[in-house]
Amino acid sequence: MENAELLCIGNPIVDVFINIDNDLVVKYGITDPVQHIRRDQADAILQEKSVDFSKVVKSSGGGAANVAKIGAMLGMNTSFYGCTGDDELSGIFSEQMTGAGVKTTLVKSHNKTGLCFACNIDGELRFAASPGAALDLNETHIGEDVIRGSDVVVLDGYILDRRALVQHIFLKASRLGVPVALDAASVFQVKIMAEEILTYSRYFPLFLFMNADETIALYHTIRRGIDEDTGLTEKEKETIILRDICPMLKVITDGELYPIIVVKLGGRGAVVIAGGNVYREETFTITPHDTVGAGDAFCAAFLSAWIRGKSLSECAVLGNKVAREILEVPGTYIKDKKLKAFAKILQK
Repeated sequence: MENAELLCIGNPIVDVFINIDNDLVVKYGITDPVQHIRRDQADAILQEKSVDFSKVVKSSGGGAANVAKIGAMLGMNTSFYGCTGDDELSGIFSEQMTGAGVKTTLVKSHNKTGLCFACNIDGELRFAASPGAALDLNETHIGEDVIRGSDVVVLDGYILDRRALVQHIFLKASRLGVPVALDAASVFQVKIMAEEILTYSRYFPLFLFMNADETIALYHTIRRGIDEDTGLTEKEKETIILRDICPMLKVITDGELYPIIVVKLGGRGAVVIAGGNVYREETFTITPHDTVGAGDAFCAAFLSAWIRGKSLSECAVLGNKVAREILEVPGTYIKDKKLKAFAKILQK
């Protein structure tokens, strides 16, 4: 079998976009912007008679899966590895991934396929996830033959706490000369795993993707300072990153091919730090349907452009453009024809 240009490994999740009222918020305790819920709670929500599931959008999701799907729509040869149950949600996930052109390998578990509710509560979006079978993927499932021949291995940041699996993949990929792309995934992950992230950046060829909040959290954690940068505007975050954080990241990358550090600034574009240089690419802001999957789409486009030999600035420009397209749909529930123009750019 031909190996993938983009080999994506992570948590296969089905994103379920629903509108719920305050009664259900209280009933299921969906109180935080992002949280885990028990599987019995998730199953109960799926049976709620007050929710019109005929209008609910279900989209294959999870960070690495989103990168694989968007990469395939951009004309890249992509594969995805993960673990699901043997159930209806697994079928939905597999059908959408293969429909997008992704070679999908799903290890089967006795647990149920992971899902994440994207709950619209009077215009506020909250996420309640039950990863289920996704957590059962381990190092025995990823052999060297899976990685060999790939241009980039993409890791879902939410598997960072599975150290044996992550270290296994880094070691195998490094031995084969394949760089690993890691999305930090969340501020919580960054604060807990900062030392591991820095270690991976020192000893392995690494692309590190972070948003503004994750970048600021990494900065404070490394400096062992108190995180005082709360309640900031996007412009204020950008200023802190360019003024205070980029000089530190320049030192980390100076004189080296890796790491390549990419800071996603949403509607303000992106900053790339590599080889001791800083590349700033701006974009323009639109009113999003929601922001789910936009960062993953950026990663997919950026890495696809890099594999095709584009400059880092060109990679960031394409990342900004593709992310804007995803902002207009639920999650990554997008038709491939919307990305055909970008796929043509990558063929040049």
